[in-house]
Amino acid sequence: MSNTTLTADIIAKEAVMILENECLMAKLCYRGYEEEFDKKINGYKVGEIVSIRRPTDFTVRDGKTAVIQDVVEGKIPVTVDKQKGIDFKFSSSDLTLQIGELSDRVIKPAMIQLANQIDVDVMGLYNEIPKHVIIPSGGIDSYADFALAPTLMDSCAIPQADRSAVLCPTDYWALLGSQTALFITEAARGAYRNANLGMIGGVDTYMSQNVPTHTPGTRVGTDLADLAVIDGYYTWAAAKDSTSVTFHIDGAAANEAGYWLKGDIFTVADLYDVNPVTKARLSHLKQFVVMSTSVTTSNSEADLSIWPPMILSGAQKNCELSTGAITGNVITYVGTASTPYRQNLFFHKNAFALTVVPMVSPPGAMDVGRRTYKGISVRVIPYYDGTNDDSNWRLDVLYGVDVVDSRLAVRASLMATVS
Repeated sequence: MSNTTLTADIIAKEAVMILENECLMAKLCYRGYEEEFDKKINGYKVGEIVSIRRPTDFTVRDGKTAVIQDVVEGKIPVTVDKQKGIDFKFSSSDLTLQIGELSDRVIKPAMIQLANQIDVDVMGLYNEIPKHVIIPSGGIDSYADFALAPTLMDSCAIPQADRSAVLCPTDYWALLGSQTALFITEAARGAYRNANLGMIGGVDTYMSQNVPTHTPGTRVGTDLADLAVIDGYYTWAAAKDSTSVTFHIDGAAANEAGYWLKGDIFTVADLYDVNPVTKARLSHLKQFVVMSTSVTTSNSEADLSIWPPMILSGAQKNCELSTGAITGNVITYVGTASTPYRQNLFFHKNAFALTVVPMVSPPGAMDVGRRTYKGISVRVIPYYDGTNDDSNWRLDVLYGVDVVDSRLAVRASLMATVS
């Protein structure tokens, strides 16, 4: 039987199925916001926006008298601003191959690269997550080490369903080795024969070489908080549509570039975390993450962009002071300055959003192939280079990534605390 000449649509159909299969984070994070885009027949352009609604909180009434509360929902935009692609040449003989042959030779390797890039972009959101647990020396090489992150998730009332963990290869294989000695037959067999950890303590566990590395800023001073915190200083109404609030710090080194970097985590003495449901004070200090890309100090002080806001009362209360004020309290950082640490991620699926949309079919382009499979969309366009007598092909995807609810994720690494 003669071969069928392959078209852009056939190649797009094969490519999108491989891409969906190779993407890890696309299967683990929330995808529903794709449905909020209007259905455009001709697809979407770079820079189009959909708004994400942030969940609201309420306080419980005591007694029979109604106490009406406003529904205060925040919203943040997700912009589909990441256009990524793979470009290649097909000869005329290539296009007469069976699709399976071309898939193995060209399409699959290209889609693995593209899937890796999508995973990198989603996991790159780690630097907006404030929650962190310190893994003991030796890495995650026991169930007890692994359980540190889910324990914090439970303390902070993160839903137990739909939890995932993505570990770097070093920690994944260290934990895998510890499972082979178990007397639980199925767990030991899966670990030993298939290198499969699967579900551990209700957390679906995966390995990825794309687990990010964070290097904290230079931080060489004894930093102090400079903020007279009182009820209402930060309110949810003021911060609900923002991704950061301003926090002033004194006692830093003078005129130091890169003193803080985005993703640095810190706590403030006497400022404790609370259970987001019961509002009861927890035993650990509240953690905050620096949202500024890079901060240079000025005269031993600086304004930082941080998240979350400090809310001391009401339905959105998220921290509690054991003293009357915060000004002058010592700041303690997670991680030694200028030292890289791998950032294993534990998260509920609603922590992150990946929004993939169909791209426009450009006017004048011929034989455009566009395919969508399980929420992943691919566009393939062939074009002829008359100068060099070549047939070139471009394959594109368009997507956006964002943190939906940073409360639903935890970072885990070997970082130490440094004040």
